[in-house]
Amino acid sequence: MVINRQKGIFDQNRWLISRVQWMLDGVVVVVLLFLVCRLCGEPFRIRYQLLSLATFLLTVLVFQAALLYQPWRGADLMRLVRRVILNWILVILILSVLGFVTKTSVYFSRKVVLIWMVLTPLALVALRLEVYLGLRWLRQQGRNTRSVVIAGAGELGQRLARNMVDSPWLGMRLLGFFDDSLAGEVRVPASAKAQENYHILGSLDQLVAYVQANQVHMVYLALPLRAEDRLRQVVDALQDTTASVYFVPDIFTLSLLSAGFTDLRGIPLISLWETPFFGINSWVKRLEDLTLASLLLLLLTPLMLLIALAVKLSSPGPVIFKQRRYGLDGHEIVVYKFRTMKVCEDGAEIQQATSADSRVTGFGRFLRRTSLDELPQFINVLQGRMSIVGPRPHAVAHNEYYRRLIPGYMLRHKVRPGLTGWAQVNGWRGETETLEKMEKRVEYDLDYLNRWSLWFDLRIIWRTVFRSLKDSRAY
Repeated sequence: MVINRQKGIFDQNRWLISRVQWMLDGVVVVVLLFLVCRLCGEPFRIRYQLLSLATFLLTVLVFQAALLYQPWRGADLMRLVRRVILNWILVILILSVLGFVTKTSVYFSRKVVLIWMVLTPLALVALRLEVYLGLRWLRQQGRNTRSVVIAGAGELGQRLARNMVDSPWLGMRLLGFFDDSLAGEVRVPASAKAQENYHILGSLDQLVAYVQANQVHMVYLALPLRAEDRLRQVVDALQDTTASVYFVPDIFTLSLLSAGFTDLRGIPLISLWETPFFGINSWVKRLEDLTLASLLLLLLTPLMLLIALAVKLSSPGPVIFKQRRYGLDGHEIVVYKFRTMKVCEDGAEIQQATSADSRVTGFGRFLRRTSLDELPQFINVLQGRMSIVGPRPHAVAHNEYYRRLIPGYMLRHKVRPGLTGWAQVNGWRGETETLEKMEKRVEYDLDYLNRWSLWFDLRIIWRTVFRSLKDSRAY
């Protein structure tokens, strides 16, 4: 059977469109450098022309490697913006290294280069937003739509359908479901509407004939993992069609942490638990820690010296309390604090501090209430043992106790522990006298790992500054 599918202009010219996209990126880079030179009164000499050419090539190569010229249908807008900005930073880093190695950076106006470096990512983002929003508008008008069927009407298939119904700008026209065990209609709740009813168009054996007869563009396979043999049969049968086929892995029943897709020499892999700090994210996180910790230690050194003197004079014992805790990947680290108790416990059993704990000294109670006892941990940050923002480290004894009771507890150690964290600014700090309170703290810690961004860290730091002065759970 020969299928004469009517493709839209975007399908027919996908290769040409991607080339236009990267050409426009290169033109934006060159034109902006030229305009900034003119505005700053700097002639667009040969050195700037060479810089624009080098940046043109680098931008295209880096953006191509980052898959920024792939189809955007279904892409998350903010994720797209972040990828543009982060990859532009990578381009600038490469140019900076080249300028340092060749000793040519001194020949360029710093004013011109700085303005150009700031304006270019804004222009690149604005260009994509214009195209992105334009395509959304066209799809909402019924242009450039794709017909879709879903194999599997279970929870996973309904979840997929709900996303399509809630996002008409995706241009996906859902025709219905195919399923072996269900019949009738499937009600798909939607945020914009009360619900949408979609027919179960037949069994999986009838899927291929329907796709061929109705020239269906896209087929989503949303079958459970236990249906491996049935899935293989459907995939083999769909090879007799020209539809685009997508497999939707049934992994949402599992607990996920920074899940993503990767490959091992061409073998596709799905990461279920992974640290959010790899690649450029790890550089950004470490640079954030080193910059803020160095600055704050410089500013707070006089205060820390006064606190150290007061601790020494107020009660016998060491100024700094050192305790073993779990750090990155569950490795033991030594964490520093100003001593606030009459004892220095670090054994197999450690009693948590309570609101009227007799072990806490008078001055120590003030330090704990204001969180000033944590200041020496900025040294831990510089050492690379801790981060400024992250899950708070627990004593080794507490880790060994809670890891047996709370599923996913040890996943919080996929990152460096922090001086402050998402759980702390939401009120889950201090004594955890019930298991439910520790479960809630772990829930926020894992949520932080899934949502991490530089702006999220700065938001947590901002909230920490104000909350630490009036937190009733700090004792």
